[in-house]
Amino acid sequence: MSKQPKIEMIPVDKIKVLNPRARGKKKYDEIVASIADVGLKRPITVSRRIENKGDNGYDLVCGQGRLEAYISLGETEVPAIVISVSREQRLIMSLVENVARRNPTTLDHVKQIGILRERGYTIAQIGKKIGMSKSQVGGLVTLLDHGEARLLQEVEWENIPIGIAVIIATAADDDVQRALTEAFEKKQLLAKDVSRARKIVEKRKLYGKSYGVPNLYKKKMQTSESVMRAYNREAQRQKLLVKKAKLCETRLLFISSALRMLFSNESFVNLLRAEKLDTLPQYLEESLRR
Repeated sequence: MSKQPKIEMIPVDKIKVLNPRARGKKKYDEIVASIADVGLKRPITVSRRIENKGDNGYDLVCGQGRLEAYISLGETEVPAIVISVSREQRLIMSLVENVARRNPTTLDHVKQIGILRERGYTIAQIGKKIGMSKSQVGGLVTLLDHGEARLLQEVEWENIPIGIAVIIATAADDDVQRALTEAFEKKQLLAKDVSRARKIVEKRKLYGKSYGVPNLYKKKMQTSESVMRAYNREAQRQKLLVKKAKLCETRLLFISSALRMLFSNESFVNLLRAEKLDTLPQYLEESLRR
């Protein structure tokens, strides 16, 4: 039979929150109102700071909202379950508690990953602790190491998956488009998402990796190399437009010729009229008349 945990009254000024997190005002007010009406239904959990000699304080493991509500109500002591674990374990328990309390955002995960990495945990260990796959953690670590705040925000908004963000972050600027094409061919990226990914790439090239309001008035020092690169990019774009225009023209000429031959057949025209399919787009009609 398991031993029931002992509940003690702990002075609130002796409790330190190891891993504080922001809470919406509405939710916080609900906690305060509930405690004021019916009292504390579930005690908080704390651990003694036994590693520091002469320190009679506690670290909070679980219950930040309840602790803050007690303090706001003017209480000097709070009911708490006292456990005895190492500081390392206390930190991990509080991190896991925060993740479990709500649907964590990508940026929340990045914060937790950063803390755990500083404490020497491997990617696999971090994944197990925060409930993510090794590949997901590895992807976020890569974006974090490359300073890709903009891409992290795009992942947060679900504009691109983590894997594609990693491809953009790790590919050279000239190879990004090719990398996206390969991702599409491997079915890692849907056709409808290709254009969105390309727009993100363009914003990243224009405004940089950091996320925020770009300074449109700040201009980089122009060099002969940068001017030539810009000229070559524009020349390539214009050549591509010309090729597309010629291809469209060739196809229209073929369609016009084929339709002209078909419409010279009276039986075919009578069949179209019977089925009420004898109308054409204005451009094609005028082309046939010419």
